[in-house]
Amino acid sequence: MASMSPPIHDLRQYDETATHFYLDVRCLICRFLGFIFGTETFGNQQQQQFPRKPENMERQSSFSRDFGHAAAETYLITRLTFTLLRYLGVGYRWYTRLVALACYALLLMPGFLQVAYCYFFSSQVRRSIVYGDQPRNRFDLYLPANINGPKPVVVFVTGGAWIIGYKAWGSLLGLQLAERDIIVACVDYRNFPQGTISDMVKDVSQGISFVCNLIDRFGGDPNRIYLMGQSAGAHISACVLLEQAIKESRGESTTWSVSQIKAYFGLSGGYNLFNLVDHFHNRGLYRSIFLSIMEGEESFEQFSPEVRIKDPRNREAASLLPPIKLFHGTSDYSIPSDASINLVEALKGVGAEAEVILYEGKSHTDLFLQDPLRGGKDDLFDHVVSVIHAGDEEALAKDASAPPRKRLVPEILLRLARHISPF
Repeated sequence: MASMSPPIHDLRQYDETATHFYLDVRCLICRFLGFIFGTETFGNQQQQQFPRKPENMERQSSFSRDFGHAAAETYLITRLTFTLLRYLGVGYRWYTRLVALACYALLLMPGFLQVAYCYFFSSQVRRSIVYGDQPRNRFDLYLPANINGPKPVVVFVTGGAWIIGYKAWGSLLGLQLAERDIIVACVDYRNFPQGTISDMVKDVSQGISFVCNLIDRFGGDPNRIYLMGQSAGAHISACVLLEQAIKESRGESTTWSVSQIKAYFGLSGGYNLFNLVDHFHNRGLYRSIFLSIMEGEESFEQFSPEVRIKDPRNREAASLLPPIKLFHGTSDYSIPSDASINLVEALKGVGAEAEVILYEGKSHTDLFLQDPLRGGKDDLFDHVVSVIHAGDEEALAKDASAPPRKRLVPEILLRLARHISPF
């Protein structure tokens, strides 16, 4: 096991090599799929001597490009993860967790396949909209079936231990909220070692800025935007929100405003790095990796919302924050529920509006995966929707008469998955 963190400049050098490799892999995959589906391009010019393709061929073309993009990025994430583990000298514990993760995913595969089909083939999903100039600066947009007026918008930031996050992880939530006439933008961001925590915060902030300024072009209401994050995504989005409030309180120029965010939903997040570093080390996210992700212990305060909000210099920023609602399972061993409880206490201590809702016996993945895959009534989902639709009598009436959500995975597989989950 590595006894110290690798130098950041070494990881940056490695990242440059990995990025070039990623581009080559993505190019080859896209070209290969292009030959299969007849969409091969040469340089920047697509062959024009053929007449316009039928709609089904255009759909195949779109699928080939999107599949190539997803396959290349998934390959990149997997390769970076294994290379990073070897580079840092990580051994048995991480590999056993990866095996458990593979078994966990296999058990939930019936649901994942149904969601993946909608992700690639539904006309309500707009994939990989570019919001910045970095490789991971893209987001997926989930649209309601009928946009007969401006719709509320949720900007969702996925988790993944800051290492294996990907925008498609939010597809189940996006599809289900879209059924309730809510637009969802799942923002992607650079993971470690492509980037460290400051890069992640920058990416997510830039993605939020894009949504706040341009979502009306997609039928969204720029006056009803909500921010939500899960696990590592909850931590990153909370850092973004607080940083934005601090900048505004100091009169700094910004491209979006905290006032545009009507509420923040944090799901199973950690908000105090000082309390998490030893816990994660014991869980297998070793101190050497964690310190590299968070840019050293000297950066813990800057990226710990619970600690930063207590700074007297940031009291004015606290008054700018939107209502904050945190959700956490009491049987979450990846990030203990105390993380949400402590942040709410800190926020209330400086006069911010905050609430924590605990779910007895729920694990780290129950709230975000198993419960939505189970279908039927879901207290967390219903609570989020009720907050977003508050004051909209027509939307609330539709919610009351909405059919139960479809079950996507048999109960026995959900129970087995919960038993072997590495989270």
